[in-house]
Amino acid sequence: MSKSGGINIHGKNMEESSTTTTIPVAATLSRYESQKRRDWNTFGQYLNNMRPPVPLSQCNSNHVLDFLRYLDQFGKTKVHLQGCMFYGQPEPPAPCTCPLKQAWGSLDALIGRLRAAYEENGGSPDTNPFASGSIRVYLREVRECQTKARAWYTLQEEKESHEC
Repeated sequence: MSKSGGINIHGKNMEESSTTTTIPVAATLSRYESQKRRDWNTFGQYLNNMRPPVPLSQCNSNHVLDFLRYLDQFGKTKVHLQGCMFYGQPEPPAPCTCPLKQAWGSLDALIGRLRAAYEENGGSPDTNPFASGSIRVYLREVRECQTKARAWYTLQEEKESHEC
């Protein structure tokens, strides 16, 4: 670096030289940072595609919940419904017509990345729609529902939790 803060390549200060173009430094992002950026862009596109489009400044937890429900159509986790003969079986012996949904762990990680991205992009922690109580409740309900559908729960949890 030169004293003025420009990048010095072959003795030329890149900020002061009008004849030399700046060589962009390729920033290698971690897998997490790449995913966070991709998730943020996907959520922004989702808001833009709404009718009418929703500016990020007006986004609230209901938009986030709608986005999470929208993502279910791309899920790969079979979630057996209560009437399914395989409900409660972790490894069913045959296929069924129960829906595929996003796995709870994937949604939980997604919300974590979006929560961080919101604040990194200028959003206030106080108004972060990804950090709202309704999102935590939704994630808890998804986890409980998926757990029950796969029989990874105790009898006590079954009594305490409500239906999916």
